[in-house]
Amino acid sequence: MLRVKFIKKTQESTRFQTKPTYRQGDVLLQKVETLPANSQPVEFDERIVLAYGEVTGHCHALSTASAAMFTYNGQRLIQVVEGAQLRHEEHATIVLPKGVYKVIQQREYVPEAPPRDVLD
Repeated sequence: MLRVKFIKKTQESTRFQTKPTYRQGDVLLQKVETLPANSQPVEFDERIVLAYGEVTGHCHALSTASAAMFTYNGQRLIQVVEGAQLRHEEHATIVLPKGVYKVIQQREYVPEAPPRDVLD
């Protein structure tokens, strides 16, 4: 007989739940609850560029028709309407659900050197 044990959710068990996260190359987007009240908008013409490829000249970008960028205490945030597409010439397109995302430039560790941004 198969027995199933139900575990009651506690504050301690929910503390380690992961948030929706999306990665495209060296760009990581992590969903956050809300856009902070004092966030400052960042203006872009047609697309929001999250990272440029220094080697290829390609970039990770979203259309301004489907997303807006903000900054808060030095952190970049993206507010997405339903179906925003994160595009890059060498990666598969990622369709982002509606919400607010923290933009994280991934870093790499090199022994005996300061951490540095990952280059695409």
